[in-house]
Amino acid sequence: MKKVLTVLLIIILVIVGALWYIMSGAGDFIRSQIEEQGSRYMQTDVAVEGVDIGYSDAKMDITGLRVSNPDGFSDDTALGMGTMTFDLGGVTSEPYVVQNVTIDAPEILYEMNAQTQSNLLTLKNNLQANLPKGEQKEQSSDKEMPRVIVENVTISNARLRLDLEAVETGDLQVDQKSYEVKLPTFNAGPVGQPDGLPADQVGAAIMNAMLDNAIKQAKEQAREQLKDRAREELKKETDKLKEKAEEKLKGLFDKDSE
Repeated sequence: MKKVLTVLLIIILVIVGALWYIMSGAGDFIRSQIEEQGSRYMQTDVAVEGVDIGYSDAKMDITGLRVSNPDGFSDDTALGMGTMTFDLGGVTSEPYVVQNVTIDAPEILYEMNAQTQSNLLTLKNNLQANLPKGEQKEQSSDKEMPRVIVENVTISNARLRLDLEAVETGDLQVDQKSYEVKLPTFNAGPVGQPDGLPADQVGAAIMNAMLDNAIKQAKEQAREQLKDRAREELKKETDKLKEKAEEKLKGLFDKDSE
């Protein structure tokens, strides 16, 4: 009897060990998929430091996600995210539900080159061009990937750095072409309702929404910066004209007094 119990204990330990091995390897698999699919969709290097899955509290943290600048821009990182947290909801049947995706304090670079092309719009265009479309989308993704719904995406404390150093502004002299602003909290979602998106496209949909918001905010900030500078230049020119007029009037009155 003792021998039988010992054998059963060994079998249980082997099974538990195998399950733990599989579960612990899930993070590495997800990390590699994010890097592989992200690089393919965005046509630039995508790297992830790690993926931590909390099975007890139904959470997943993706740390250190970095998206490099596309070709034609600097070697800087276009998008850097410290931690992305996924709160998992209904995972018993398809479509699987992610209740919340929280992205805190991402660092975003909006850079324009000499041709006035922006890095973020280039990334967005690459993403759109590489996503499956129409029948191809249904045929390739539905059979291979489970469908997922994300109920809400929150991006908070984002820091946006604008780099317009390569942009020619003509006669308008702009002293500061690189600066940083903090963006307001942005909510994107739901994603994939009502039937869900193939799992390999959920991240692309979230990234697309994030890029849309960042591009919009960056354009507004750049436009305001140039408007402010134009107002300053106009005021300087107006002040110069006033000085010239006063000097001329003064000269006329001086002659008249003679």
